[in-house]
Amino acid sequence: MLGDYDDYLIVGKDEIELHFFTFKELNPTENYGGVYIRTDDIDKLYQSLLDSKISIHPNGNLDIKPWGQKEFALQDSDNNLLTFGQSL
Repeated sequence: MLGDYDDYLIVGKDEIELHFFTFKELNPTENYGGVYIRTDDIDKLYQSLLDSKISIHPNGNLDIKPWGQKEFALQDSDNNLLTFGQSL
């Protein structure tokens, strides 16, 4: 974690930062937000999240997809889907 401020959170690993902020008008049950994040060592990233007890999306376990990507996904508390992928 790089920083934690009122209604704002920055999480970082290596050279990547994700910024999260409060959006009180958002209804999480109607949120269709998503982000695709590419990495060059998906196995290590996936294991580090498991080791940190980060919940992986029930349908998002690490897998090789038909479109030539190795991917996994998780969902944040506002139902944003975060998908991580690596080209094969």
